[in-house]
Amino acid sequence: DRTLQQRKAGGVTFTLTRRRVKNLNLRVRLDGSVAVSAPMRTPLGEVDAFVASHAGWVDHARQRMAARREAEARMPTPDKAETLAGMRDLVAYWWPAFAPRCPGPMPAVRVRDMHTRWGSCSLHTHTLCFALRLWGMPPAAREYVAVHELCHLLHPDHSPAFWAEVARCLPDYKARRAMLRAPSGR
Repeated sequence: DRTLQQRKAGGVTFTLTRRRVKNLNLRVRLDGSVAVSAPMRTPLGEVDAFVASHAGWVDHARQRMAARREAEARMPTPDKAETLAGMRDLVAYWWPAFAPRCPGPMPAVRVRDMHTRWGSCSLHTHTLCFALRLWGMPPAAREYVAVHELCHLLHPDHSPAFWAEVARCLPDYKARRAMLRAPSGR
C-alpha cells in the first residue's frame, strides 16, 4: 500500500510515498524535510516534474519554517498547568454555543507538547487536545483554535459546512488563523 523512496528533483531532495490518494501532495515539514505523496500509478517523471515546478515554493516554505523554529526557540516554555487552565476556561466560555447540538457534557480538555498542529479533536474520547506552545500565541489566535476544535464536534472534517460554522462563531477567523502562521505568532 505504501512505498517510501528518497528522490531528488529540481534541487529538492524529498521522500516519496505511494498512497491511495487522488492528487500529488507536497509538504515541507517543520524540520525542513520535504515529503511527497503520490497516487500509486503516477509515473516517477510526473512526480519529479511536479516537485521541480514547486522548488521555489519549497525554498520559501523552508525559510518560513526556519523563522518559525527561531521564534519558537526564543519563546519561553509555557507552564502546562497554566495552559491547561486557560484552555479549559476558553472551551467552557464557548461550550454554550455548541452544547445544544452536541450530545453529552463539555469535552475533556488536554494539553500536550505538539509540534505539527495547534489542536486536535477526538470524537471517540470526546476530548480536545491543544499544543502547549499555543499559550504563547495571542489570545485571538488561541480562541480561534478552541473554536476550530469545538466545530469538529459538529463537523469532523474541513468541509464547507465546517468552515461556515467557524465563520458563524468567528467572522474574522482568517485573520486569527494567520496569527498562527506568522513566525512570531504576532
